[in-house]
Amino acid sequence: MNEMTKLTIKDFETDQEVRWCPGCGDYAILKAVQRTMPELGVRPENTVFISGIGCSSRFPYYMETYGFHTIHGRAPAIATGVKLANPELDVWIITGDGDALSIGGNHTMHLLRRNLDCQILLFNNEIYGLTKGQYSPTSRVGTRSPSTPFGSVDRPASPCSFAIGSGARFVARGIDTHKNLPQVLKAAHAHKGASFVEIFQNCIVYNDDVFAGFTDKANAPANQIWLTQGEPMLFAGGGKGLTLDREALRLRVVDVVDGDWQAAGVIVHDQTNKGLAQMLVEMTIEHGFPVALGVIYDHPRPTFERAVVAQNAEAAKGKVADLQKLVSKGQTWQVEKEPHVV
Repeated sequence: MNEMTKLTIKDFETDQEVRWCPGCGDYAILKAVQRTMPELGVRPENTVFISGIGCSSRFPYYMETYGFHTIHGRAPAIATGVKLANPELDVWIITGDGDALSIGGNHTMHLLRRNLDCQILLFNNEIYGLTKGQYSPTSRVGTRSPSTPFGSVDRPASPCSFAIGSGARFVARGIDTHKNLPQVLKAAHAHKGASFVEIFQNCIVYNDDVFAGFTDKANAPANQIWLTQGEPMLFAGGGKGLTLDREALRLRVVDVVDGDWQAAGVIVHDQTNKGLAQMLVEMTIEHGFPVALGVIYDHPRPTFERAVVAQNAEAAKGKVADLQKLVSKGQTWQVEKEPHVV
């Protein structure tokens, strides 16, 4: 493909039948990604989508790029191998709350702390959709499912809190059907390092409307706050904002009168502030806060694969590759022809 050819959404669509339940939020995420890819300036032949197991993990079949549909929870391990083999490839990991935080939790943690340059899109529907609706690591207390018929008693994991605690340097959130999702994807791609994006995704069959409290049109203004670097943290049409109680070291919601957010003490978003990011991802509507969306934390540092490449280059200085010498190194012996036995 000519490098000067302008790509369109069609260049990232395959001829495969998209097989998700009608109304599944995965359709919206797929379209958002396919629409965004041409705007990133990436080439299909230099792009790899890697997934584990789950409804979300069908994703590589529908992207006209290279792809791996791997095994449960192991997408980060495969992605690490791909990136080390060819650091110039643009690697995307598609995973779900069960795939990434249950059997794959250990792999996700180490990929984040190593800071592999890739984009991780975690579809969070707070349920196991592929295996018929069992509760997942992110399911809320009281969730009734085939595996928790009397209601879950587990405390749910917070994907973004997990990511920050694992050393992630980019953490963001989006909603499957929201118009701002492509902007979040662009920001994740622009970050050099492991970009972690939690996407609230509606499972229409097994956990329908679990996020309605902040995603429904009527609830969104009061219960969503979209964050922008250097901008005041306002929501509810600018009528409310977030301030920092410096004595208690916690966020509070305040009213904003006549648009004077400074008089109300509303703080501006600093996406390099890790402590602030941790407070933002822990906000819930059950405790009177809006849900934080957009880029929550973005503070780059050197990536894992670049460090490995530099280390290998330094170790190879002045040396000549000699496979036979390497094979013969150490204890060796020669097998003579056996004598003829009558």
